[in-house]
Amino acid sequence: MKFLLSDKSLGRCDVLKAILESSGIECVLKNEYMPFSSAGFGVFGLEPVYPELWVVDDEKYDEAMSILMAEEAGSSENDSLSTAAPPPDPSGPVPTVRQLRWHEMEFYGFLHFTVNTFTDKEWGFGDEDEKVFNPTDFDADQIVAVAREAGMKGLILTAKHHDGFCLWPSKYTEHSVKNSPWKGGKGDVVKEISEACRRQGIRFGAYLSPWDRNHKDYGRPEYIVYYRNQLRELLTNYGELFTVWFDGANGGDGFYGGARETRRIDNLVYYDWQNTWQIVRELGPMTVMFSDAGPDFRWVGNESGIAGETCWATLNVGNGVPGNVSANLNQGERPGTHWLPAECDVSIRPGWFYHAGEDDKVKTAAQLLDIYYASVGRGACLNLNLPPDRRGRIHDEDIKSLREFRRLLDATFAVDLAKGAKVSASNIRGGGQMFAAENVIDGRRDTYWATDDGVSNAWLVLDLGKSIAFNVVSLREYLPLGQRVEEFALDQWRSGSWQEFYKGTSIGNLRLIRTGFMTTDRIRLRITRSAVCPAITQVGLFAEPSTVRE
Repeated sequence: MKFLLSDKSLGRCDVLKAILESSGIECVLKNEYMPFSSAGFGVFGLEPVYPELWVVDDEKYDEAMSILMAEEAGSSENDSLSTAAPPPDPSGPVPTVRQLRWHEMEFYGFLHFTVNTFTDKEWGFGDEDEKVFNPTDFDADQIVAVAREAGMKGLILTAKHHDGFCLWPSKYTEHSVKNSPWKGGKGDVVKEISEACRRQGIRFGAYLSPWDRNHKDYGRPEYIVYYRNQLRELLTNYGELFTVWFDGANGGDGFYGGARETRRIDNLVYYDWQNTWQIVRELGPMTVMFSDAGPDFRWVGNESGIAGETCWATLNVGNGVPGNVSANLNQGERPGTHWLPAECDVSIRPGWFYHAGEDDKVKTAAQLLDIYYASVGRGACLNLNLPPDRRGRIHDEDIKSLREFRRLLDATFAVDLAKGAKVSASNIRGGGQMFAAENVIDGRRDTYWATDDGVSNAWLVLDLGKSIAFNVVSLREYLPLGQRVEEFALDQWRSGSWQEFYKGTSIGNLRLIRTGFMTTDRIRLRITRSAVCPAITQVGLFAEPSTVRE
């Protein structure tokens, strides 16, 4: 399929679709609602992604564009159709609709909560008594509110960790909340967290550990049946899951129904991942899946929350599976066989589960900011773990750090200093308005500056009209067309000439360049190497508040 156009008006796209289909050209209309902030920051809400019209048969593309241009000739409602230049062709692997929705989230959270919370362990052995799990003041709304106020757009709950204890009353095991004293065995953590997420307008996802140190059949074919049954329970009983998170830890010593032995599995074949993943595709078509090997987004290769300075959204997956991948996870690979962007997972504390001895070791707001710039600011998504304590709440020390982090982030990105700039470019695709240089400062994610085919070295100048001080530059590519830019540079106008202050490689969903403060009235973006013509949807300028710099 090939992209034809997007427009704010769904009704207008419907009309144009009908016109094309009356001429025998089959079209598809894509119109998703998802978490979205026009600048990628600030107050989170639910806003529409502009409807997109795609032609199914690539060979009908030119004919379709001719019909649309004839229909729109002389129209002033949408300049995008008055140009003779079609949009650039996608380049290399491109994201699916579900991956684009995930990219828009950028920042979400983990909730590590299970029997380990009460035994002071990180990994349970699988022999824990169900009665151990007994939060004294569980409050799903408090947990979700803390995450939402921090700017998180979703939460992922460890529905089952390696110890095998289930936070929902699974009908396939007795090792779950139904045999705990919490709420007299009638509680369901998955239900309460998922419903709180819906009430407060953020997404919900589930972590389901493939390794189960409790189950008697782990390592045998019977366990795969059990695991898939539990996967179906989560996908069908708790509303839409934005993600299912598959951990790469596989096999080792454990309780295993009382055997108390070490069991090893071949993770390349044991889980039959293709068929296991297919269950998610069937029951959650918009659900994205995580593992080292995806299939929708990948581990970044560390648990520090740090993506590579170069971090491609593409990867050569080969025959990789969760827990067994030879690819360069931290930097990605270019050009790559698959669109498989990185997630940076990290805990706000040294451990993943709550330990009272770590109350004085919570990451500071400044540390969280550094992680944000090294994850979200390098094109990845940030998954920050907030472990509920033994009450079943987020601890006050975690809240204190999160609130200051959010305050500093909002203060930085509240005002885009590039707004109102006069923008010029060395080349504009077709010379018209659809791909104009001004698109990079219009605050929209569906418009972009592009050059003519064959023009892969180009520049863009923002004339700010007056001297402005800033220390953060924000860049975005138009992701539906793939990751196109391979090298770029930034210059400031100083003492009558251009002076380079940064050189980089990957841009992707978002690139935040954090530098020392500079004051200038002009800034230039140079695309110095690109696989095909660039497609840049945002150039922004921001200033961190003095409290960050102190």
